[in-house]
Amino acid sequence: MVKFLENLLDSRLWALIRKETIQILKNRQLLFLLLFPPTIQLLVFGFALSPDVKHLKLALADYSNTEQSRELVAAFTNNNIFEVEAVSARNRDLVDALRVGKVTAALIIPPEFRRDLERGKSAQIQMFIDAADANTAGIAFGYANQIVREYGQTLVSAATSPVDAQVTILYNPGLKSSWFFVPGVLGLALTLTSVLVSSATLVREKDVGTLEQLLMTPAEAWEILLAKLAPLFVLLIGEALLALGLARLVFGLPFLGNFALFMVFTSLYICVGLGIGLMLATLTRSQTQVVLTSFFINLPLIQLSGAIAPVETMPRLFQYISLANPLRHYIAIVRGMLLKGVGFEELWLNVLVLGSIAVILMAVSSARFRSQLS
Repeated sequence: MVKFLENLLDSRLWALIRKETIQILKNRQLLFLLLFPPTIQLLVFGFALSPDVKHLKLALADYSNTEQSRELVAAFTNNNIFEVEAVSARNRDLVDALRVGKVTAALIIPPEFRRDLERGKSAQIQMFIDAADANTAGIAFGYANQIVREYGQTLVSAATSPVDAQVTILYNPGLKSSWFFVPGVLGLALTLTSVLVSSATLVREKDVGTLEQLLMTPAEAWEILLAKLAPLFVLLIGEALLALGLARLVFGLPFLGNFALFMVFTSLYICVGLGIGLMLATLTRSQTQVVLTSFFINLPLIQLSGAIAPVETMPRLFQYISLANPLRHYIAIVRGMLLKGVGFEELWLNVLVLGSIAVILMAVSSARFRSQLS
């Protein structure tokens, strides 16, 4: 082992790696791209992206005006899901408030509400929901049904309920939406950074004309390529560690899996990103072309990965297409290891697909790059 290290330190490859490392560390724009955007993405998406809908504005017309109707209104507003924005004695005013977007929903409680409850009859209420935003309307509809159902259960004895359900929430007992989004954003940030940085670094050699100078050196093509990718690989590993630290510190994300195994899988995915970047570098001639072309690759990768929305919500055709998406498999690995503590036995298929894609991308793109050098 010692002899191998001595030979490595005296080799042309190490000299090239040292040169590239010094060049990268002097490039402040590249260091900024490696550290700042991923950090901001993780924080912004972690805080801003949430499927939860709260503080929905509610218009109210309580014609009953009794203790029972006030309890129902309180059930709607107790958990900050709905907030009473307007109170009116006319249905027309409620409809107008919905039409102009002043409120999201309108609740009408009829005069006979209390009387029907005391007689054991089914008390009717009426609710209108603005569905211009279909997602918010669907969530509001679900909340309203749940609130009314729970309110109805408080009016009868628990002994009359035919079903007693005991529900246990696993892996995210606090139902924190950030625990779903942050692992996805971690993969997203690694994808964007590894692809852009590696491709831009290699294409820059073409822009400034230093690629021809490298060809004059006695180094082999594979040594030139490895020397350029190795420092980027180390910096991207550091970015992954930084993102993981922020996820733990800021969002309280657990880490239940094996850390060493996680870093091995992360290294594998970084190779995928470097492979895509290297492929882009062989297809483009300037950094501007790299940035524009990367949009056609990164956006589909992100949209079909399950980072923002679950894969199960996609049309069946796109679910099948996403099986070839390396980011989908990496996010499955990250969520499984961080939240559930699963290991290689459960994730071997994701690792196999990820490794296969990494090998194919690196082999094809390296061959193209070597052919261009020659």
